[in-house]
Amino acid sequence: MFKYFKIEDFDCQETGNNEMDIEFIKALDHLRAACGFPFNITSGYRDPEGHSIERAKENPGTHAQGIAADIAVQGGTQRRAIVNHALAMGMSVGVAKTFVHVDIRKTTPVLWCY
Repeated sequence: MFKYFKIEDFDCQETGNNEMDIEFIKALDHLRAACGFPFNITSGYRDPEGHSIERAKENPGTHAQGIAADIAVQGGTQRRAIVNHALAMGMSVGVAKTFVHVDIRKTTPVLWCY
């Protein structure tokens, strides 16, 4: 179904559950192809009932909706490639030193730094 990922790559780190949106993973596959280098997913699905970050929120975030992932980056070249291609695809993007968050939220796409 996916060229670069297995559904298990997105399992919740605290519960093992996984309710990822298939269309999001297909978009991530496209993003990976556009970037031309492997992605290490550091956070995919976060169980809203069992993941400590999501339980602390008033409203579950995009990870809990199965439409977000954090991708580990090694340096500015990888970070820039992911950001540029994700923005071109209409994704929302959060930029950190060691990872880039991408999601397909239903509202207007946004860009932020951690």
